[in-house]
Amino acid sequence: MDGKKKVLMIDDEEGFIEVIKLNLESTGYYEVMGLVNAKDTLATIYSFRPNVILLDMLMPEVSGLQVCEMLKDDPIGKDIPIIILSASGSDTSRIKAFKLKVSDYLEKPAEVGHIIRAIQKALELGMAL
Repeated sequence: MDGKKKVLMIDDEEGFIEVIKLNLESTGYYEVMGLVNAKDTLATIYSFRPNVILLDMLMPEVSGLQVCEMLKDDPIGKDIPIIILSASGSDTSRIKAFKLKVSDYLEKPAEVGHIIRAIQKALELGMAL
């Protein structure tokens, strides 16, 4: 990977964001910004320009699926790979997410190694397009 890749993490659990952020940034390959309020997603992608998004499926106010739909309808957001992190391992949630063309779907609690592999895979696939 050339330079640090920017990861936007959207999750209503601030402590979870901090743990993942510390682990990802400690590799030296990632710069991570966390959002606990999904309403700020579009403004953040325009200012931060993430290479990949880690997105919680189950959030208050705006669901992860709603955020996916919003991003897929946006000229900049539509090309950013999205990895779902969800406490819901239901097939219905997984199918809905993949219909929105997410890069991956990981169940919480996801190990940091699995998250890093999912990010690397999403970035590689994004560069191949």
